[in-house]
Amino acid sequence: MLLRKETAESQRASASWSAATQRTFLVVVDNSAEMRVALRYASRRAQNTGGRVALMIAIEQTEFEQWMFVGNLMREEAREGAEQSLQRHAAAVGAVSGERPSLFVREGDRIREVFKLVNEEPSISVLVLGVGADPNNPGPLVRELTGRQAGKLRVPVTLVPGGLSDAEIDALA
Repeated sequence: MLLRKETAESQRASASWSAATQRTFLVVVDNSAEMRVALRYASRRAQNTGGRVALMIAIEQTEFEQWMFVGNLMREEAREGAEQSLQRHAAAVGAVSGERPSLFVREGDRIREVFKLVNEEPSISVLVLGVGADPNNPGPLVRELTGRQAGKLRVPVTLVPGGLSDAEIDALA
């Protein structure tokens, strides 16, 4: 019987290959009702495929940039609120998928920051968006990424209908 002992180099190469092939599902955190279904779908999909979830929140630029102190204070408060929101949603992801997600706080226009993050992070392989239940208003990200920006993202976009129950999402993922 021949046993092969893996070298440290082959173990690193194996771990590197595994990380490179692991899907990362990006969810953009906001206060929309449809974000809940995107979060649930990404968490279940990651669990079922051995992937990971990444959460991104974008902090819009403040209107008070000309008043440095006020602008800095508002930016700090917005960042604290964003980080708290990410932590709450990260706990929900962990409860569903069993894994802690990657967290990204960005400053600037949300759509522009999604494009920048996807281009900067090669591990991100799918963007998951929830679609609003109102057919006239699917949500700002869905509207933008299926309209003017359609086809410009380097990863596929998964659209999850906003009216699905947790059981329906679990069955799909």
